[in-house]
Amino acid sequence: MTSSKRHLKIVESLRVTGVASVRELAERLQVSQSTIRRDLIELDRHGELVRTYGGAALSPHAAADPPAEEEPFDVSAAHDRAVKEAMAERAAELVADDMVVVLDIGTTTPLIARRLRGRRVTVITGNLAVLDELRDDDSVRLVVLGGVLRRNYRSLVGALAESALRQVSADLVFLSCTGVRANGHVVDDMAVEAPIKQAMVESAPRVVLVAGESKFPGTGSLRLCSLADVDVLVTSAGADPRTLDICRQAGGQVITA
Repeated sequence: MTSSKRHLKIVESLRVTGVASVRELAERLQVSQSTIRRDLIELDRHGELVRTYGGAALSPHAAADPPAEEEPFDVSAAHDRAVKEAMAERAAELVADDMVVVLDIGTTTPLIARRLRGRRVTVITGNLAVLDELRDDDSVRLVVLGGVLRRNYRSLVGALAESALRQVSADLVFLSCTGVRANGHVVDDMAVEAPIKQAMVESAPRVVLVAGESKFPGTGSLRLCSLADVDVLVTSAGADPRTLDICRQAGGQVITA
């Protein structure tokens, strides 16, 4: 069994039991306890679980995540896909030639990237799905952030990614999140991603938040920014109108796809 498959099984097991000891996990996966300890260290580092004395517990954000297969970002529902495509179309219209654009981790940003193909722009990202969209396009100058690879989420995270973003001066950031609260706070439930998203917000004078109706209020306890920090909100029909008004009152533009 590969390490990535072991990691998936460990997290899936914790979704059922909440906590587990090293011995229990080793017996369940039929590997040595030393192998499990190494797995728990890596999963804890990536925010997938919390190490405890003699074992591990499910992290708060993982409890809210769907069970992860090879790729948790599976946009399979036709309606969900259509909504994301529509939002990506409107978001890409905000990009002018020669712009430097930062594309966040998420499922909609690769769809935005697809619409930037053939354009004379610079794209900076830690999203490997964006890399796949643009890697063969000679028109786009593609900059990939360094960091630790989260294989299940196809993203680069950690101190190297944060440090790289501190050196970035972009024109536009396309930000994703897991929730937009009624008080205007933009939140996320991925502890390992939140510092990177915060650094993205600081890297450009204009922030575009791409958040469909399901993100109102969504989930998340880690504050990324507020709607007052958002210049454009790209959303879908059904988003909470009172929350959208907070964005407008703060001077932000709301685009409904």
